[in-house]
Amino acid sequence: MRSVTIKRKHDLYPYALLTPAVAGAVAIIFIPMLFSFVLSFMNYVLHRPQDHAFVFLDNYRRALGDGVFRIALRNTFIWIVGVIGLQVSLGFVTALFLNRRFAWRGLARALILIPWVTPSVITALMWRFMLDGNTGIINDLLVRVGILQEYVPWLAMSSTALPAVMVALMWQGFPFFAVMILAGLQAIPTELYEVADVDGAKTYQKFFRITLPLVMPVLLTTILLRTIWVANSLDIIFIMTGGGPGYSSYTLPLYSYIRAYRGLDFGYAATIAVYLTILLIALITGYVVKVLKSEDMY
Repeated sequence: MRSVTIKRKHDLYPYALLTPAVAGAVAIIFIPMLFSFVLSFMNYVLHRPQDHAFVFLDNYRRALGDGVFRIALRNTFIWIVGVIGLQVSLGFVTALFLNRRFAWRGLARALILIPWVTPSVITALMWRFMLDGNTGIINDLLVRVGILQEYVPWLAMSSTALPAVMVALMWQGFPFFAVMILAGLQAIPTELYEVADVDGAKTYQKFFRITLPLVMPVLLTTILLRTIWVANSLDIIFIMTGGGPGYSSYTLPLYSYIRAYRGLDFGYAATIAVYLTILLIALITGYVVKVLKSEDMY
């Protein structure tokens, strides 16, 4: 009987160690999520407490008919696909470069992390200064090399505001892809490339037949993590453009934030957040399907 009791204690010990972390996650994450979900079914404008009422799906129908919401939804798709695409491309090229042997390679690998460790506020202020339509260094360089004839107010034009912010976030986030992909590249056995060289494989053949398939699991995981972070990011947009000009750089997180903390309409803001959650769930589901298919292929 004593041995059974000791075994039961050992079985419960891991759960006891996990209890504080689980309790913290429930208190900090899941309870606010549940509260936000409940708020999405309510008319909850903070400065009109007399109007607080359960309206069920009215907020969701209101969002579908909201022109600003549709702009923010469209911009969110553009934001996620554009930023992730730029970060993957630049990160992959950087990782391939850092995987080669050259002088000061260790220093280069350390310096590449500078954008990633730079706080978002500093990144946003730095890029806002560089993209300034009057004194920005980017305009000055483009005019000097002849690409532009005159200075362009990148952040003050509806056609360039969102792409400009996407470039800023691309610069900040591509080192994460570079480091993760570099780790995947270093895990590839060199014997595979040696055999390919003996067989007369060309560079692009080695890339598509060896490098890309073996790095794909790392790449898919990294894309998933960055998609969640990028989809929820609003600090860089808020500091650089504030969502403007007009609504041209609105995304769902920014629109939810503005409705909550400027309009004090927490019910509608929670509804926008729920729509964003649904979008992310759809993306994650697609990711899982992609991973399962890749495992079948490789």
